[in-house]
Parts: sequence; structure tokens; C-alpha cells
Amino acid sequence: MRQGFKVIDTDTHVGPTADVLYSYASKAFWNRRDEMRQYETEIRDGLGLSIGPYPYKREMGLKAGEESVERGGAPTLKGKVVSLLVDEPEDGVQVKNSEGRLRDMDREGRDIDLIIPGTFSNAITAIDSELAIELYAAYNRYIVDYCSIDPDRLKATLLVPGFAPDFSASEIARYSSERCVAAVSVPLPEGMSIDDSDLYPVWASMGDADLPLLHHSFFYEPPYFPGYRDVWGHIAVARAAAHVWGAQRLLSYVILSGLLDRFPRFRIGFSECSSGWLPPWLNRLQSQAEYLSGTLPTLKKTPIEYAQDDRIFIGVELAEGETILQGIIHTMGDGAIMFSSDYPHTQSFFPTSADTVLSWDIPDSSKRRLMSENAERFLRLS
Repeated sequence: MRQGFKVIDTDTHVGPTADVLYSYASKAFWNRRDEMRQYETEIRDGLGLSIGPYPYKREMGLKAGEESVERGGAPTLKGKVVSLLVDEPEDGVQVKNSEGRLRDMDREGRDIDLIIPGTFSNAITAIDSELAIELYAAYNRYIVDYCSIDPDRLKATLLVPGFAPDFSASEIARYSSERCVAAVSVPLPEGMSIDDSDLYPVWASMGDADLPLLHHSFFYEPPYFPGYRDVWGHIAVARAAAHVWGAQRLLSYVILSGLLDRFPRFRIGFSECSSGWLPPWLNRLQSQAEYLSGTLPTLKKTPIEYAQDDRIFIGVELAEGETILQGIIHTMGDGAIMFSSDYPHTQSFFPTSADTVLSWDIPDSSKRRLMSENAERFLRLS
């Protein structure tokens, strides 16, 4: 609780480190453990996984050209970011220190954290599929254990791969009764689209469990992002474009393919993708749906109506500020927006993220929806 408002943060993170992830893996993984060494790199808290980081080393003013990736190479952002943290979170909260996370939550006024894994979650779609499945299963064991200290406040995002729909559907069913589980992320390998009918069993399993789909953007690991070779190689432009372009493409197919009609309980939310693009993009999708109607299934609602009907939700980033948020509310209402801080990453304003947003000039009724009420409808919080 902060300033009288309940706070649900829909963008918080763990890693975990590779060594901790491995500790939750099965014997089948350990029989092949050495195959992962080519992807491992030393990081602050232990071992990291670096599958194929696209370096984005070009400096402004120099000629653009193709870059090569390196297995086990240094993470692309290493040494390149300026921390926006007001103070440091407790050590180890991205690995195993869930008690420290709860103390940080109390300090900042966060009632509930939705917890999202790190870059490995998408990147391992590019490794051997059987090894990847073992690591996805290990992550789900890990995150349920991490949240077990207080499953009413620590909420897990399950991780299941799009390339193995039968495994993914069974994994969702396996964990659907866990109190901490609140959402599902489905990393797609390069070339697989969200509307692929092979994924229908996954959406059905999520619907049976009343679990929403969460998309969190990453940009420098496989399967990269749409247009990643077309941004002329500078890291700032790549990161600015990746999070938005990836979300726009995904949402376009979710809506225009008719998934929201085929699966009536399907809800999708976006984290760390910005939010100001959503109203004009929904409007553009509607115009294209009309102009190219002969190529599309008939939809029961317009794109913006799906967003106003609790089917589409989006995290508002701290850097967007009150003016962007006011525009969203004016254009499409306040029913889709959610508070997102990026804790404990250095893009967060910890421990002042909630206070920052609560200082914005929007009505208290909209603040309640932003800070908790919309997330309560999006996530499975019962």
C-alpha cells in the first residue's frame, strides 16, 4: 500500500543465474549438462546464459554493417547503461533472496509483484529443443519455490515454449493449482507466429486455468525482434524499437487472427513495451481490418473494443510520464493500463517508483485502476 493505494507491480524480475536454474533441473538435463558450457558466461551473482547476443556495437556516424554473434559472449547491455535506481535493492533478489524482495516491497509500498524471468527465457528457443524443455521445466520448479515464502504477494509467470505445445499445455495444467501462479509466458522460436494452430492446445490449457498470456520484450538474444537487422546497428535505437515493434506485431496477430474470439478467456498483457503506442495502433489495426477485410476472419469486436473488454492490458513505463498516460485515458479509457516498475533492474526508480507514478496528474479513480484494479482483472489473483 502506498499513499492509500494498493500497488501491484506487473514488471518485476528474477534471473535466475544458470547455476541456480540447473539446480532445479532433472537427471535428463544433468546427463547433458556439458552441452550448456558453450553458452555460459561469468556474471555478478554466478553463471549467466548467453546464447547469441547481438552486439549492436556501431557508433553514431560510422557506416552500418552486419555484426556477428558469439555464443557465451558478453551481454549486450553490459557497461552501457546508466542506473536510474534511487537506492539499491537487496542483494540476490533476482536469484534466491525472496525474503529480501518482500522487504523491498514493503519499503516501496508494493503489495504484489508479478515476477518475470530474464533474457534466457526467449534465448533458449535457439538451443537444442530437448535441453530447452528441461530448462523451462527447471524454471517453473524454481519460480514456484521462490514464491512459496508468500504466494499471495509473490506471483509467478510460468514459462512454456511455443515449439512444444503438448509439453506446454501439460506444464500449465501441472501448475494451475499453485496459488502463486498468475500468468504464462510463451516464448516463440524464430519463424513461429502466435496464430499458429499448433498453439491452440496451449491457449486452451491457459483458458481452463484462467491464466493470461504475458509478453515481456527482450531485444538482443534470439529470436531477437522484428527488423533487428534493419536498425542500422546502434544499441539505443535497437532497444527503443525492439520492445514496441515486437509487441505491435504480436498484438496484431492476436487480434486479427480471431484468437480472442476462438478462445473467450484469452487475455494478453504487455510488460516493458511502453504503452503510448497502443491507442493509435489499435486504431490502425481497425482501419486495415476494414480495408483488407477479404483477407481476414470476421471479428466480433473492433480492436479497441477488445481492449475495453478486459482482453488486452499494458504496462505503463515510468519514463512515459503523466502526459502519455493522460492521452491513453482520453483516447481509450483507463481499463487497460497497469503499473510497471522493472524492479530490480536499473531502469527502475526503486524505491520511489510507486511514489513517482502516484504524483502524476490523473484522477484517483484512474490511479486505482492503474496501480492495482486492472492488474487484478488481468492476472489470476484468486
